[in-house]
Amino acid sequence: MRENDVMLETISKIVILIILTFGFYIFFSGHNGPGGGFIGGLVFASAFILMFLTFDAEKIRQILPFDFTYLIVGGILISLSTLFLPLFFGDDWLTQYDQYFRLPLIGKLHITTVTIFEFGILLTVLGVVMTILLTISGDTK
Repeated sequence: MRENDVMLETISKIVILIILTFGFYIFFSGHNGPGGGFIGGLVFASAFILMFLTFDAEKIRQILPFDFTYLIVGGILISLSTLFLPLFFGDDWLTQYDQYFRLPLIGKLHITTVTIFEFGILLTVLGVVMTILLTISGDTK
């Protein structure tokens, strides 16, 4: 290990935490303003890209031992569930539901079906970007 690898890994851990926190902010502010699932997914993907550039591929595979294509499928299914869920309640499709929750540390949280839809988009974008990155890098595991 070279001397500058320790400093790069240490700083990257802090930066990855900051990027993920910013990604959460972008995601949750998206249904009321600019942002949401697509931009949040790209921000999350940039944190994972930094992780793959900084650390060894074997170490990353130990931390994240799953296939990112499952995120694509899961994200699409979550997004489609918000399309068809109102049909089970006798409403028109794409009917929006909303609910307010009070969480101990966060406070009042507004969750809508748009938030669930955007979460599906976030997972899909993250899965697509990471699958493309791993395919380009030649990592086929």
